[in-house]
Amino acid sequence: PGCSRVVRSVPMPAARPSWKGHIRLSLVSIPVELYTATKTSEKISFRQIHEPTGKPIHYQKVVAGVGPVDTDDILKGFEYEKGHYVLLTDDDIDAVRLETKKTFDLTQFVGACDIEPLYFDKPYFVVPQDELAEDAFRVLRDALRETQMVGLGQLAMRGKEYLAALKRCGKGLLLETLHYEEEVRKADPYFAGIGEEKADEDLLAVAEQLIRRKTAPFDAAAFKDHYTHALRSLIDRR
Repeated sequence: PGCSRVVRSVPMPAARPSWKGHIRLSLVSIPVELYTATKTSEKISFRQIHEPTGKPIHYQKVVAGVGPVDTDDILKGFEYEKGHYVLLTDDDIDAVRLETKKTFDLTQFVGACDIEPLYFDKPYFVVPQDELAEDAFRVLRDALRETQMVGLGQLAMRGKEYLAALKRCGKGLLLETLHYEEEVRKADPYFAGIGEEKADEDLLAVAEQLIRRKTAPFDAAAFKDHYTHALRSLIDRR
């Protein structure tokens, strides 16, 4: 349970934290920083190009019957009925204060395997902000390891309040944002057409044997993104 990949003792990369605040457990408050644990830099992205000139295509914000508009004239609008909007400025939205804005309050603990994978969204490395925070940080990390538990709480980040799970990850901690219950589709409608009959026992035995033969520790490095490599090769040839 927890993060199986060991975090080696290396200098932390010069990256901006996605969130700075405190993890709070009862009366103990630990100043921490969150760093995105995944990267998209290896993915290939394309831009649309105007073939006759070879120049990139740009997009303008336009209003029907008006044309291009200035960015300063744009507000956020919530459509409460067709064609009618409640308008909000950035200041209006920033004024919505949440206690979770700078505090991740651990309000519940669950078994490390009790959360279904479909609820997990995005992982972040959690590190103490300074040496003074390390002692309390280590206590929380080791307590989660010994109890095999995951801490649950909520925090505000990038204008949204997230449900999140905190778990140990090597020498540090990993925070994973979770989907709320209303964001996850129910499986029953999709599986309703699948019969209740059990699998054939002989075929089941063969399948189990194959699974045992192919069972090995998980190693992400053993899997490569062949499509991205093929695209990269095409781009290099061109």
